[in-house]
Amino acid sequence: MAEIVSQGQSAAVAPTFEIKKRSTGLFAGFWRIMRGYPVIPGGILTGLVVMAAIGPVFAPYPRDIGELSDRHTAPFHRSETTGNYYVLGTDHVGRDILTRMLFGSRISLVVVSVALVSGTFLGVSLGVVSGYYGGLVDEVITRFVDIWYALPFLLTALILTLIFGRGLPILVFVLALLAWVGYVRVLRAQALVLRELDYVNSARICGAGDVRIILRHILPGVLNTAIVIATLNTAGLFLAESVLSFVGAGIQPPTPAWGVMVNDGRDYIEFASWQTLIPGGAIFLIVISLNFSGDWLRDKLDPRLRQLT
Repeated sequence: MAEIVSQGQSAAVAPTFEIKKRSTGLFAGFWRIMRGYPVIPGGILTGLVVMAAIGPVFAPYPRDIGELSDRHTAPFHRSETTGNYYVLGTDHVGRDILTRMLFGSRISLVVVSVALVSGTFLGVSLGVVSGYYGGLVDEVITRFVDIWYALPFLLTALILTLIFGRGLPILVFVLALLAWVGYVRVLRAQALVLRELDYVNSARICGAGDVRIILRHILPGVLNTAIVIATLNTAGLFLAESVLSFVGAGIQPPTPAWGVMVNDGRDYIEFASWQTLIPGGAIFLIVISLNFSGDWLRDKLDPRLRQLT
């Protein structure tokens, strides 16, 4: 009898475990994909690349020429004088906004890409060299970065354009100067850690030179971080290019950069707001998509921030 009671008591206090079935419905699968991958930002960025690559080929109207009688035509309206149909409307001189958006995406993408590659090469090189060698080399590079951070970027860009003139080469140079500093401090800190690891010391004992150690052992260890910084820097470069074009220090009209289009339409925002809102909204979507994609890439490439999904 006592044995039966003890068995009943043990059964009463035994913990119960419930097996939670993972939902396999269509909505649950869609939700996991949306949470685990930047689907919407990726679609927006893919659309930008497609616009830049083949958009100008299918542009419906000339880029810099418009019918003055069609000026301020609203989006999805047909002109009463020429009969032309404008999907995104026209600007203050009758130019088709859709056509100028397609050409402007290519110009912005080329400028940002060239500046990003140049700035990445310079920033990664200085960051790795500073962290690997240390000492006087590290001190000089670090102090130069501190001085550069203290300079106001917009004022520096305006001074450079006043000295060297305006145009695409100067704009790319200014944006490259903005891009490189973001790499140095982060990659320097990682290189300081990597140079003390056993495999680096083993390579040094085996007679490997500094250049080989940097290229074969230090650089691969910081590439993931460099890719994440490059992704996040792209958003800043895209926004900086638009701001410089807006204030007149970047791409010059009639070249259809998105910042130039925002500046051209600001005087007519009360009765033709689409001239400013359409390119401004495109800039907003691209920048926020790049930020979301950079955050996702950081979580995937950094083991310390990788999330379980």
